Amino acid sequence: MHKTVRVLFVCMGNICRSPTAEAMFRRLVQTNGLESRITIDSAGTHAYHIGDPPDRRSVAAAAKRGLDLSSLRGRVVSDDDFETFDYLVAMDAENLQLLLARCPEKHQSKLHLFMDYAPQFGRNDVPDPYYQNAAAFDLVLELTEAASQGLLTEIVRRHFQQV
Repeated sequence: MHKTVRVLFVCMGNICRSPTAEAMFRRLVQTNGLESRITIDSAGTHAYHIGDPPDRRSVAAAAKRGLDLSSLRGRVVSDDDFETFDYLVAMDAENLQLLLARCPEKHQSKLHLFMDYAPQFGRNDVPDPYYQNAAAFDLVLELTEAASQGLLTEIVRRHFQQV
């Protein structure tokens, strides 16, 4: 039996960036036939949108790329998430700092900045599109697509390749 790797994407409210990353990464995992080996979820550092669907602009931008966010609902990061997930992937440095402040020391190695998996962009953050225009939501998709590929490559290399 294989180990299942659990990945949690985290932004502030869990209605724009992290659900987009969840859906993008899920599609990539399915395309690579790894859905039985990788579990994916998303959450927010703030409890603003618990139970809410993703922002309609995120839904529209994702739909243009064939991603369906309709089943996703906002939730907040729980203390159990630090134990349960192997990767807690923050969309930006601010949310990474919020996770670090809450995370038990023994699990801090599980915390990652999403854009570290797409160094070709030369940026640390997936910018929050909430107060921006439609182009900002498209940029989130572009960045999450590239970072998802980098993250999947890392997971496969670290967890699934034979030594």
